[in-house]
Amino acid sequence: MSLVVVGTMAFDAIETPFGKSDKIVGGAATYIAWSASNFTNSVKQISVVGGDFPKKELKLLEARGVILDGVEIKEKEKSFFWSGRYHLDMNTRDTLDTQLNVLANFTPVVPELYQDCEFLMLGNLVPALQLSVIEQLKNRPKLVVLDTMNFWMETAMGDLEKVLKKVDVLLINDSEARQLSGQYSLVAAAKTILEMGPKYLVIKKGEHGALLFHEEKVFFAPALPLEMVFDPTGAGDTFAGGFIGYLAKTKDISFENMKSAIIVGSALASFCVEKFGTTRLKELSKADIDDRIQQFKELTKFEIELE
Repeated sequence: MSLVVVGTMAFDAIETPFGKSDKIVGGAATYIAWSASNFTNSVKQISVVGGDFPKKELKLLEARGVILDGVEIKEKEKSFFWSGRYHLDMNTRDTLDTQLNVLANFTPVVPELYQDCEFLMLGNLVPALQLSVIEQLKNRPKLVVLDTMNFWMETAMGDLEKVLKKVDVLLINDSEARQLSGQYSLVAAAKTILEMGPKYLVIKKGEHGALLFHEEKVFFAPALPLEMVFDPTGAGDTFAGGFIGYLAKTKDISFENMKSAIIVGSALASFCVEKFGTTRLKELSKADIDDRIQQFKELTKFEIELE
């Protein structure tokens, strides 16, 4: 059994109302791997980095059991870089700088070692590249999860529609769900999107929780109220890593178990925002995660008597 993760490994520079980071390690695949590796020691990474990407960071991931045979290192080039500034609500942000660098000519290659893939996590990336990874696998994985964003809906909708037909779970936020479906109601949006191919849809609502849709079933998970959010960058990717990491651990892809996976993903994401970058994720123990999941359980637990 293995979990294959595809996505960016990069540098970020972040400004929020509560602080500012220098150039720090980020990227969708980086957050996903740190999160998922709490649940499975067979995370196989596919990405590309430049010679400037810290070797120490790669060794830390390997120490977590993350296999990096699918990570291409272009020693003479620079890693992908993104810089952004968050507004006071921490839900909206302005991009200050984007440098594709090695990502400009990235062609993901699935190593032979990765052909045992049972769970595939396609992090936010060009839809054509996500599709190429699916097509390189000799056997269809047990579960394929896709993350995408509004930029691809605006610039690569044709390719996105192709890849949506080949995935089991789509992860997007509420504004992306409305854009993709053309519907304002998230229930109506979910119905339209599920007709595009995915069997399950997860709509992330940031500080307002997440929704899971499958056929006529709906599940809502709250977000944990936090006194301080330092950096929301990577929270969605951390959620994705916790979600698919838990599913890979339990090997149960039923609707009921996905409800649990959403709580696990939400718990991991709530840690991510507490410090800049992957800092908080590197500090976590199993006891920390178990305690946070218990907090989620208590959040909506109540008894009521109806006369």
